[in-house]
Amino acid sequence: MEFFKTDKTYNFMGKRLPFLGLSLILFLASLGILFTKGLNFGIDFAGGTLVQIKYDKTAPIDNIRDILKQKPQFANASITEFGSDEEIVIRITTSSASVATDIGDEMHQLLDSTGNFEIRRVDMVGPKVGDELREKGVMALALSLVMILIYVSYRFEYRFAVASIFALVHDIVIALGAIALFEVEVNLDILAALLTLLGYSLNDTIIVFDRIREGVQTSKESLLENVVNESVSRTLSRTTLTSLTTFFVVVTLFVFGSEIIHGFAFTLLVGIIVGTYSSIFIASTFLVQLKFSIENFRAKEAEKLKRQKEKEKLRAMYEQGTI
Repeated sequence: MEFFKTDKTYNFMGKRLPFLGLSLILFLASLGILFTKGLNFGIDFAGGTLVQIKYDKTAPIDNIRDILKQKPQFANASITEFGSDEEIVIRITTSSASVATDIGDEMHQLLDSTGNFEIRRVDMVGPKVGDELREKGVMALALSLVMILIYVSYRFEYRFAVASIFALVHDIVIALGAIALFEVEVNLDILAALLTLLGYSLNDTIIVFDRIREGVQTSKESLLENVVNESVSRTLSRTTLTSLTTFFVVVTLFVFGSEIIHGFAFTLLVGIIVGTYSSIFIASTFLVQLKFSIENFRAKEAEKLKRQKEKEKLRAMYEQGTI
């Protein structure tokens, strides 16, 4: 199945400046949102207590809020619906370090007069643990980028690696901007989604770069822009089909999944759209802007092939006993 004809070449590089301008606007807007609005860190990173409660009827949120305000440690509690009007989540800034008794039992006693309910989940994270998780999350993202830089440099050439890192940073920042804009709660699930986005976007970029490298070796074109246009056009159907199938699966998770995975699915939705866009329009554009030289690359590949043939010749002579 093909959405685009493989024998047709689209002029992506001829329109690279408008796409770079669009990406720059999205990138700067995302940074602005992150610096002004900030991320809505959840219990995992900010520390505190989360209590999930399921009622057998509509949860009396106003009554619950009035009861909790009478207790100093619960006065600033945040109460929100969780998937349905019968289920709620109570977020408290205190953690197990400041609550002497079992918070589940205490919450049960406090809210006993509000109706029949069950406490389905109690998560408690201390401030130090939250800070440690946040630091390790940032470290995981940074180490992923470093390892990607090393891997792509080894497999291709350092300009390919730098271009792929630029594209990945572009994807991550825009995804974080969307998370901050829509006030998605940032927890370990969001971190997992960002790391998944790194792998997904890199996979698409590597396939495009692999075709560009192949085009540089086999094409008669001497202009990099033309080789990139040919290579991206040949992978366009594959990239589109892969992205669409993944997108439909994640949409299903977002629409029909429970509230607990909405943040994860939302991050992946944004990531798939931005990652596909950057693989087609941005990664290869960065490669052109970095002045990748076709002549130097072909000369290095020819020298590498010459050395390989010399090794094979020496091995054959050794096996025949002539040396």
